[in-house]
Amino acid sequence: MAFERVFRKFLPRGLFARSLLIILLPVLLLEAVVLQVFYGSHLSIVSRRFAFSIAGEIAFTLDQLDHSPDPAQQWRIMHDVQQQFQLAMAFDPGARLQHGKTVNIFGPMDDDLSSALAQHLGKPFTADWISNPDFVIVSVQQQNGVVHVDIPRKRLWAGSLLMFAFWVFGTSVLLVVVASLFLRIQVRGIRRLARAAESFGMGRDRGPIRPEGAREVRRAAVAFNRMQERIKRFLSQRTDMLAGVSHDLRTPLTRLRLTLAMLPKTPELQPDIVDMTTDVEEMERMISGYLAFARGEGEEKTEITNLSALLEEVVGGARRAGARITLHGRQDLVLLLRPDAIRRALANLVDNARRHAPHVAVGVAYLSANMVEVTVDDDGPGIAPDRLEAVFRPFESGEASGGHGLGLTIARDIVRAHGGEIVLSRSPLGGLRAGVRLPV
Repeated sequence: MAFERVFRKFLPRGLFARSLLIILLPVLLLEAVVLQVFYGSHLSIVSRRFAFSIAGEIAFTLDQLDHSPDPAQQWRIMHDVQQQFQLAMAFDPGARLQHGKTVNIFGPMDDDLSSALAQHLGKPFTADWISNPDFVIVSVQQQNGVVHVDIPRKRLWAGSLLMFAFWVFGTSVLLVVVASLFLRIQVRGIRRLARAAESFGMGRDRGPIRPEGAREVRRAAVAFNRMQERIKRFLSQRTDMLAGVSHDLRTPLTRLRLTLAMLPKTPELQPDIVDMTTDVEEMERMISGYLAFARGEGEEKTEITNLSALLEEVVGGARRAGARITLHGRQDLVLLLRPDAIRRALANLVDNARRHAPHVAVGVAYLSANMVEVTVDDDGPGIAPDRLEAVFRPFESGEASGGHGLGLTIARDIVRAHGGEIVLSRSPLGGLRAGVRLPV
């Protein structure tokens, strides 16, 4: 389980990255195997053979020089070696070998040559790989001086290791690039489907999406288009039914209002008429609330909306109704919204606050780069922490939920349809804070 958690922690989250990783890991493994076979087997074997051959030639030449004290004969031996083996030799009489810092090069050639010279010569020596780009300079200590041998690098190279590495990694990079382009085309259909689903869930109907990509992705896009059409048809049928229900319910209420208006206003009946009229008006408000909740403001189209100006309208209406309310925050927030629905949700929150508190404060600001928050604060009694979720339930009794239990329910339904959320908490003013969070 611990290994699985670590594996998930470092595993890429996106489908594109995971698919690319599925291709990249086998390629890297193949490169490692090929490099090991070439470097560990072929290159090492050939390099050791070259190094031992050259070391043997140098050892044989030095042995001939030791047995030929005549300088003219020594010169002739070194001249013949240069002609036959391409090994240029020079003798520095009376010199002592200076041991410098060992510098390793890329590949096994330097180690193989040093090992071969140590095995064949049995004398102190140095190998200079960096002074001359065309030769490796080997200096060997003799009894009466130092012999310098210039070895052509091409005699030690089995091939260009850098060229081999470039070929291996270059073809791998080309493969990854081609795979990335191909995978991006395949993933693009999935991303488009995800964006369409997210937009549709937020009430931003952009119409059917064009199927593209692999067969399974196309089938998912076609299924999404069918689902989207069925949901639209269901909402349209429900809206038509609710319109009929609204008409049927309002007709008897209208008759009741007319009957109450025609009753004689005698002192004995006046209190009952007032109470009954109040009950009828309350029933009409309840029916309007029920229908608005069931309809969910779903028929309204989204459009570019100045949220700051919309808040000013809501606050202005509350002030005309007698509320003490202030507005602060940004004045330039423009979002893609259903303006009437958001106006209704914010008005519900402001009305709830002003009914229970003498002062209300409304603010708007960026909560993050992709989220805007509208806060409605009051200095009223607030709501107990254990009831913060209960007041959102439909038909929940209690004044805090809007009189007949649908004020906050309708508001949250509207906000969630926009891809946002309403969060209730304790206000800095001492009462309740309702935070409306909307995506940018």
